[in-house]
Amino acid sequence: MEEGIRYARSAGVAIAYQVVGAGEADLVYVPDYVSNLVYGWEQPYWRAFYERLARSFRLILFDKRGTGLSDHGAHFASLETRMEDLRAVLDAVGSSSSVLLGSHEGCAMATLYAATYPERTRALVLFHPTAVGDGTDSREAQRGLSELREHWGTQAWCDEMLREGSPTLYANEEDRRWFANWLRVGASPSVAYALNRAYAETDLIDVLPAVRAPTLVLYRRGSFGEEEAALDIAGRIPAARAMRVSGEDHFAIFLSLDIAEEIERFVAGEQAPTVPESVLTTVMFTDLVGSTERASSLGDHGWRDLLSEHHALIRRELARFRGEERDTAGDGFFATFDGPARAIRAGQAIVTGMERLGLDLRVGIHVGECEMHDGKPAGIAVSIGARVAAAAQPGEVLVTGTVRDLVAGAGLDFEERGEHELKGVPGTWKLYAITANGST
Repeated sequence: MEEGIRYARSAGVAIAYQVVGAGEADLVYVPDYVSNLVYGWEQPYWRAFYERLARSFRLILFDKRGTGLSDHGAHFASLETRMEDLRAVLDAVGSSSSVLLGSHEGCAMATLYAATYPERTRALVLFHPTAVGDGTDSREAQRGLSELREHWGTQAWCDEMLREGSPTLYANEEDRRWFANWLRVGASPSVAYALNRAYAETDLIDVLPAVRAPTLVLYRRGSFGEEEAALDIAGRIPAARAMRVSGEDHFAIFLSLDIAEEIERFVAGEQAPTVPESVLTTVMFTDLVGSTERASSLGDHGWRDLLSEHHALIRRELARFRGEERDTAGDGFFATFDGPARAIRAGQAIVTGMERLGLDLRVGIHVGECEMHDGKPAGIAVSIGARVAAAAQPGEVLVTGTVRDLVAGAGLDFEERGEHELKGVPGTWKLYAITANGST
């Protein structure tokens, strides 16, 4: 039933994908943790699950960057980059409106995509999602990551995972052997370590309210707090619905074939808004420090020339990192990006370029839900971005905690700048400066 493997190009990296079935609606499965498009079809559980989905939808499967048949890339990719890989796959298959089905770790990518591209998301379905990772600071977390890197793919370690997370598979020796091989062909130890670390460090709390697609949160009855987590996440997404499905295992989505039926009914009864009223957006503000004094020392003509260089440099870096100029007022820019890591890289490049021009510039970055007014973002997220820029020191790229939580795995280092009250914005906000180690 399955079609051949193909590859989509995403920033020079090949992402393996596959299209199965010919349903009227597209459904893309964002895999849990690791996958392998060839080996999955050789296992009866996965084959039955794929075939059931393909009877109702045009099913789109892919291996995430660094897993299965897909390229790794030079460095482990951030959640934002992996989200763009998903977009590249959907572009390659000509899908402009898709149902997103995410499982466990894959829920973060699916959720971020739905919030960032609401016009391309018909519905969002999440199986055992996590809003906030457990973090990596504790001794227990460090020990768990260390054991994963040392014992990845060994039968004893894999058996222990199944014993805790999927007793159904653990009870069968053949299933235990298959599971160990599934992890081995799914990812190398270093990729598995990086995936786990990024998963633990990701925080989606501020992203969930920005999801505007009809959302179904699925969970099983189990001992990992699945129901509580599902209800919490469904309560944070506007008009989301939580539903229990068959089974009691924490892992192995393929053990619940009724998931396909629930998605089919949900999609038939829900319609996403044709024109999204809001969208998750990364906003960036720049501000020159001491511009009045510099203008006075240079004179009108000299200042105009320098300001022209300033504008040209910022616009060049915006184009390089796929930013969109939204407004320019004197010596400050307001720009938006479809991902926070690119905004940070752009901010770093702009600050460095300004130093070469002898200018001090500060940058503020925030991610939040923006209302769209005649195609231009507005709302409190924009105000927060502007206030963060005002709080930055000369030569500093300052970001909110929301930004930091979404770029786990991007190779960026942060230094706490404490809690700040932002003028006109309720509450206090933790701010972080990008350190030199995080530069490109």
